[in-house]
Formats: sequence, structure tokens, C-alpha cells
Amino acid sequence: MAQFKAFAPDVEINGAAVLSVVEAMGTFRQTASNILGEHGIVAPEEGEWYSQQAWLDTFKDIAETMGDITLRMIGEKIPEVALWPPDVDTVGKALASIDVAYHMNHRGGKIGHYAFEAVGERSAKMICENPYPCDLDMGIIESTASKFAAEGVIPIVKHDRSQCCRKEGGNACTYLVTW
Repeated sequence: MAQFKAFAPDVEINGAAVLSVVEAMGTFRQTASNILGEHGIVAPEEGEWYSQQAWLDTFKDIAETMGDITLRMIGEKIPEVALWPPDVDTVGKALASIDVAYHMNHRGGKIGHYAFEAVGERSAKMICENPYPCDLDMGIIESTASKFAAEGVIPIVKHDRSQCCRKEGGNACTYLVTW
């Protein structure tokens, strides 16, 4: 599956997750709210559930009107506004917890996943098999790693070009993370 196409028609996303992304838009919150409204998500609320396809259509519109870099910037903001369990205190634990949060905020069928694989003491591979845009996931991974990296450490996230990409119609994107 490529990006922007839900894996199943009945998949829904939690309103709290929608609100966190709207919050992450900063000065563009109203723009995000307007685009959401165009896709039937009006005044999202915590505890309510919304069509993932409408949510994905919103991201597609953002990409088409504001560019892929905006998706990456939104992804970078999500870990800043997200709540983290108290035991998440390392880059590895944080990257592994992305999948847990993803499953907590989606329901209704096949949603995909974020697979974490430690490759070395300070390196990992993330395989993102989900319908979200590649640039959004890259921003989420980079910001998550930065949030939990030791002071002075700058994590690096690279798209593994030896693997297929969702932008090219692939089922997943693979990212190599070092810190």
C-alpha cells in the first residue's frame, strides 16, 4: 500500500491524536482545522473517533498545498506534545514505544505498525508499515530520538534507499537511526 490510503475502510483515529497534530501545527492551527473540516472532521474532541481515511486525506491536502517539508515539520512536533510513559528514558525505548502509541490511537481493523530493531548500541532500524506519509514518519522518528538522546547528541535519521518507499508505492519505509 502507498501512503495516504487506509489499509481498511473502518479504521479510526482517536480525537486526542488529531488534536495533538492540530496543536503541533502552531501558527497554522486554523489552516489545519479548515482542511480537517473539508474532510468531515469538524471540531475534533478527545475521546471521539474519526475516519482514518479522512485524516489521511487531510495530510494529502497539506502535502499538496504546503509541501512535504510541512509534513516532516508536523511529524517533528508530535513527540513534543505527546505524553510519554515514565519508563521511556532512552532513545531505544522511545523509538520502540512509537508502535504502542500508534496502536493506542487507532482502531477498527488493520492499521499497520512501526517496527523497532536495535542494530547496535546507538543505532536502530525503524520499519514503518502504515498508510501515513513518509515525511511525517521521518519527522516523528527524528524528533523522538532527539527528545531522548543524551545532551549534546544529535540523532541522524536516514531513509534506507535500498528498501522500497511508500512514496514509490511500497508497503513500508525503512529508516536507519544513529545517536
